[in-house]
Amino acid sequence: MNLFNTFDQSAATVVSFGVRTLLIADGQSDTPLARKVAGLGCQIETADELYSALDHVMDDPSAYELVIIDCDRIGGIDLGRRAHNLLQLTQRCIPVILISSTCETQIFPATRYEPTILRAPLSLVSLRVGFEHAMQEQLLVARAS
Repeated sequence: MNLFNTFDQSAATVVSFGVRTLLIADGQSDTPLARKVAGLGCQIETADELYSALDHVMDDPSAYELVIIDCDRIGGIDLGRRAHNLLQLTQRCIPVILISSTCETQIFPATRYEPTILRAPLSLVSLRVGFEHAMQEQLLVARAS
């Protein structure tokens, strides 16, 4: 007996349903990281300068639903943590994913007020797990509606 899945598998793999994402890395939209994030279905905007990107987010906190920072490109994990702390000043909890090659252990925090930290080089699986963890509240709301 053969069983076949009749659903559209390519559509089923898109988990991010058009989440507006700010990718702070090197400002290019055709990097491996940008392609991986876009492959999740995110609507990405890239930036290469950390503080001007954070200023934009602070001016309009509703502009993005997720911020991903490639810490290796902006000056290290400590600068990424500082950026996360600055984003918390907006009084709006924007999920943040920090990616760093100096990360020894990936961190999936228990609260949504802490960043998800992933080890570079980033695999599609770790990005997807990190994305789903960072966005878990939004995913639950979207699935319930």
